[in-house]
Amino acid sequence: MFESAELGHRIDKEVWDREVPALREALLNAQFELASAGFPVILLVAGVDGAGKSETVNTLNEWMDPRHIETHGLDAPSEEELERPHMWRYWRLLPPKGKIGIFDGSWYTWPIRERAHGRTKTSELDQDLARIARFEQMLIQEGALVLKFWMHLSKDAQRKRLKSLEKDPRTRWRVTSRDWKHFEMYDAFRGVAERALRATSTGEAPWIVVEATQARYQRLTVGKILLERLRARLDQPAPPVIQPAAHPPARPVDTVNELRALDLTKRLEPKEYEDELLTLQGRLNVLVRRPAFRKRAAVLVFEGMDAAGKGGSIRRITQALDARTYRIHPIAAPTEEERAQPYLWRFWRQLPRWGRLAIFDRSWYGRVLVERVEGFCSEADWRRAYGEINDFEDQLARSGDVVVKFWLSISQEEQLRRFEARQATAFKHFKITDEDWRNREKWPAYEAAVCDMLDRTSTEIAPWTLVESEDKRYGRIKILKTLVARLEAL
Repeated sequence: MFESAELGHRIDKEVWDREVPALREALLNAQFELASAGFPVILLVAGVDGAGKSETVNTLNEWMDPRHIETHGLDAPSEEELERPHMWRYWRLLPPKGKIGIFDGSWYTWPIRERAHGRTKTSELDQDLARIARFEQMLIQEGALVLKFWMHLSKDAQRKRLKSLEKDPRTRWRVTSRDWKHFEMYDAFRGVAERALRATSTGEAPWIVVEATQARYQRLTVGKILLERLRARLDQPAPPVIQPAAHPPARPVDTVNELRALDLTKRLEPKEYEDELLTLQGRLNVLVRRPAFRKRAAVLVFEGMDAAGKGGSIRRITQALDARTYRIHPIAAPTEEERAQPYLWRFWRQLPRWGRLAIFDRSWYGRVLVERVEGFCSEADWRRAYGEINDFEDQLARSGDVVVKFWLSISQEEQLRRFEARQATAFKHFKITDEDWRNREKWPAYEAAVCDMLDRTSTEIAPWTLVESEDKRYGRIKILKTLVARLEAL
């Protein structure tokens, strides 16, 4: 895979002086057009130690307007980053639409390094690479232009580069003991890198291997390819449309589904409710404070039909907790900043640190519920969202987070009673809107969307708990019992 980058590619100074001014002008013009083009550019710069990655990144910032470039040089994760899923540090740094994001060190660094050092198995590397490939596919389907450059040096060229840098007092600081240790492991790193590039070089995001023996060749090559790919995307009449699958969701031939099978007649007497509520809240408080939770976090998802009791159930949980240990995220329509990012971005950035809980009053499932039913996204978008959501929750679970998801279910008749009660009570007026009434007319469509959601996203790591919430007391106790059981299992 690297043979073509070990041929001694070079360009002379005359070619450099002739081509660079025109290239810089063209890049600036393309960057100006990008600002209003409605898509981001994500540029990954990876490769062997001493291959001039940082110098190439600095050159791009010099050639273009750095105000519209977000550059991230990433090394060892911080304490805060270690308490989140591995990809969190990259998720939150993605550039918005209209900007270029350059990653000097990327989501490939850790999997390649861990495998080269023998701290992971080949099977684990392949799993990491598969997750990365799906993540990049999601970025592309969200509209991003993803460019991946691998800066390559042969073993002899790397040795010469490190010795040259070490010999010059002005650059000696750039060579560390880790660089020499990695040089001694050159063959191991090369084998792992070849496997990684082969597994993740796709038609939409291929790896571009660049020989880094000569700086002029390296930087001119990267600049020209960036311009070529950016220009091709800007000049196409419209972004490619990804067609949805032709098959509609499967439906049972009778009228039974998960929601209709629930027994909404379940009730709890007030005295029994009060006794259980206090007991469960006490157990929850102890569980959140115990040592087993100090290096874990909990992500709670509350979904349900309008007026199903999400807010009241959340309050019964937070009553048991120290206010410093949780945060409630009420999810509404995305802001302008959030619309400039991938759909999941606004949820990625709200993930809790260890020992804390994030409570989502509505969540990322809006894409396969309200956005699907109301037509706020394309069919292709909500169809692919199931897999993206499962990947997201899988990463939460892998990092040690407990994902607890509740669907609160009520009948149409009970919803109507609650709507009317809200209209008749002055301090509850804010809870009822014209949109709530309109949504009642789409009950069958929402019911179908919910059943599809349950089928596609109730997994062994993040199962849905269906809550019979016709009686609020019964529903709240079931939610607390479920949450306590999940935390006790840690």
